[in-house]
Amino acid sequence: MPSIFSYQSSEIDWCEGNFERSPIIAEYYNTISNVSFFILAAALLYLNRQYCQQRAVPMYLIAALLLCVGIFSIYFHMTLSYVGQLLDELSILWTLAVAYAVWYPRAHFPRCIKSRKHFFWLSGVTTVITTLLSFIKPALNAYMLNCIAFHLLYLTWRELKKCNDNRVHRMARAMVLWWALAITSWLSDRWLCWLWQAVGFPYFHSFWHVLIAVSLLYCFPLVIYFDVTYEMPSFKPKLEYWPSDSWPVVVPYVSLEEPHKQC
Repeated sequence: MPSIFSYQSSEIDWCEGNFERSPIIAEYYNTISNVSFFILAAALLYLNRQYCQQRAVPMYLIAALLLCVGIFSIYFHMTLSYVGQLLDELSILWTLAVAYAVWYPRAHFPRCIKSRKHFFWLSGVTTVITTLLSFIKPALNAYMLNCIAFHLLYLTWRELKKCNDNRVHRMARAMVLWWALAITSWLSDRWLCWLWQAVGFPYFHSFWHVLIAVSLLYCFPLVIYFDVTYEMPSFKPKLEYWPSDSWPVVVPYVSLEEPHKQC
């Protein structure tokens, strides 16, 4: 039996050829493409610094977890080890769990949940149970994690029905577009590997890393916008674009307008 830390001890092997460009990196492009998560974490903290001043703990915690996602994904694709696979998947699970715990709108709490503290406990218990279940059939973990995106899209749709800000709707459409491209790349690498190897371009999983990071670059400001609306009534959120509205390619972020009196 190989060690769970051994190279290629994972039951998952992506489409990219192993050790083709380095004797120590199993999947070269799948490994280096994870730098996108480091850029994502830095961009979120820098661009949303006004919000970060008000809600420092959630922002820094999410940024730290995104760095862990990048680090563990690098380790997994570099080694294709069993431990690397689980660390990669569990870091994503715990990032989602923390995001749900701190940002899930109170308006959508289950009826049995009366406070954010109770929701923290529910999220924690659910995450621990899910973590234990992930060891049963690790090959299914990635599919289950991707299914969470459909719940996030449903929540976004419900919130957009109550929002009249055209910028928010435009950013949501951009987020969905980038997510659709990302999940298409992931599924293509998983199900059409024979085709991409035949044409000599088996790199769609590395595209997934970049595209999902771009999608999250739009998703997080959307979540922050609604969090300010629900949890910070003394501020008014406003969507901005870096470096400028006039640029063809922009990065969204949330600014907080001066505190205003409520009616």
